[in-house]
Amino acid sequence: MDTSEVEEELLSPTKEFLLTYFLPEKCYNYFFVDLDFLHVPCWKIVLSKTVGVWIILGTVMAQLPQLWKVLRARSASGISWWSVLLQVYAITGPVVYCITNNFPLEAWSERLFMFMQGLAMGFLIQHYSGNTLKGVVFLLAYGGVMLLLTSPLVPEHVIPAMQASSMLAVVASRVIQAGTNYYHGNTGQLSALSVFLVFTGSLALIFTSLQETGDWSSVSTMTHVVAACLSCLLLTQVVCYRNSCTKDKTE
Repeated sequence: MDTSEVEEELLSPTKEFLLTYFLPEKCYNYFFVDLDFLHVPCWKIVLSKTVGVWIILGTVMAQLPQLWKVLRARSASGISWWSVLLQVYAITGPVVYCITNNFPLEAWSERLFMFMQGLAMGFLIQHYSGNTLKGVVFLLAYGGVMLLLTSPLVPEHVIPAMQASSMLAVVASRVIQAGTNYYHGNTGQLSALSVFLVFTGSLALIFTSLQETGDWSSVSTMTHVVAACLSCLLLTQVVCYRNSCTKDKTE
């Protein structure tokens, strides 16, 4: 086996990874065969695919630091129950839609993971508030709601309506959490990393919305912009209140 064949064998896993997630083969050839790193159309494709991967990773991982922080502190103080409930509602519509249309699990597993994280957070808020029974009832009741929504008893227009209102629920959720932070004068157990991941995910959604519509004034784009602004507000609150608490302790 000559040197070129060895190099090609070593590069094949990297090439396969890049072709799978980030760029088509023609762009790979432009960049790594022709060494044409100024090919603008290919950079647009790479950016778009990178944003897509980030959205998936961000949505899947965003709540994990929050769950870990709550479990470690054994407290969910500062996290709004109604905010979490709206987040669960926002993901319920897409999950039910995928179930009722028999989509393969791998096509929507990240949404199911987000849904489970939301339910877990809802339970933990009640559990660490001394209302474990209420948390269990919440899980059982929402399980019943899911069974109802996935049954033939629900009119066909209900699920599309839930999907259409999901972004409004996300916006309302962040408004409520920001209001809770302001009312208490601190962010409690709100995870800075989770808020940051949600914020960057919102920026990525703005980019993809602009790619699809090319219009800043479209309802979809403006909704994502508002959601990103509210996420930025939450991130600012986390930083400001934390710095304020740190300053008070040192005085």
